[in-house]
Amino acid sequence: MLKAVITQPSILSATFAWRSKASVLSLILVCVLALSSGCERLRRAQHDTVYVSARQMYLHDRVAAVSNRVAEVTNGQPLEVLEHGRRFIKVKTAKNEIGWIEERAVIDAKSFQAFDHLGVQHKGDPVVATGVLRDDVYLHLTPGRDTERFYLLAVNAKVQLLARASVPKTAGQATNPAVKPTTPPASAKQIPSQPAVDAPALEDWWLVRDRQGHSGWLLAGRVDVDVPDEIGTFAEGQRYVSIYVFNTVHDPQATTPNQQVPQYVTVLSPPKSGLPFDFDQVRVFTWSIRHHRYETAFRLHPIQGFLPLRVTPATAGSAATFSFQVASGDNLTIDAATGVAHPATPRTITFAMEDTRARRIGTDLGPIPVSHLPESQPKSAKAGKKAR
Repeated sequence: MLKAVITQPSILSATFAWRSKASVLSLILVCVLALSSGCERLRRAQHDTVYVSARQMYLHDRVAAVSNRVAEVTNGQPLEVLEHGRRFIKVKTAKNEIGWIEERAVIDAKSFQAFDHLGVQHKGDPVVATGVLRDDVYLHLTPGRDTERFYLLAVNAKVQLLARASVPKTAGQATNPAVKPTTPPASAKQIPSQPAVDAPALEDWWLVRDRQGHSGWLLAGRVDVDVPDEIGTFAEGQRYVSIYVFNTVHDPQATTPNQQVPQYVTVLSPPKSGLPFDFDQVRVFTWSIRHHRYETAFRLHPIQGFLPLRVTPATAGSAATFSFQVASGDNLTIDAATGVAHPATPRTITFAMEDTRARRIGTDLGPIPVSHLPESQPKSAKAGKKAR
């Protein structure tokens, strides 16, 4: 009897300890569940972000033939996605305006980041020329009419031209027009000759940078190179590609600021798209103080030149210089993603401007190859051949 009385408190103590541990475990479990529920709600509260690619759109209160406009959104504006429909998405603006918008009028965060990366990638690229837009133009992620587009630039906006590319005009064609079909092996079955298929027409695109630092590609026909009126009339049927001021001269009769007149080095090309080079002519314009007009001090034509044209302005102790690249052969490398062409083994040609005379300098003083377009071969060469 005494033994039973002595052991009873031990049983009660063990029971109490077990119940205490169970309570603690239950409390921990409740905390874990509450924390998980909170995290789940937090995850649900985080929504995707899209960006308006259309010029401007209205948000509507519902997806129906009859609906009310609740807000107006414009190109580049970020929107928070609340719900996905079949062709529409429910979004919220920074002002907490909520409505539905067509999915085709926006781009997702991945595409936005690609455009942002393009701007960072080409932030320090040298400027080829300044251009003025002919009308409202979208910037594309890569050259091509059917490629991703986003930023919309307004008519008459000024942009910096960075690089030129040529791609097929027709949709679905390969970006690289220089890729040739592979030759079948000798053992392959011979197929009767078929009429030659015309190569797809090419069109030129410019990689540009706007005043906000956004970069993208636009059709070359939508932008005009900003050319000073005083030399614009000297184009002679060519088109200006790049224009640089290499120094200024003082003319007491000039109407320019401080009577300082700029002198230019320019490059020009034929008015055609899809050429395998960026320019075929270098021309320097100097100012005649005697006649108070621009005159051609130097011209090199025809060549196959490639951008960028690099110019070092004159200083007190040295003359102005300009340099450019030419191909040493017919081999070109063409970027498969953009269609930008570069000479496989480029040569750098450099000139120094001494007063109104251009003097060849640098390590490469070899002959500069002359290269005519196939349809513009000199007639004298053909005539001489017949005379023999």
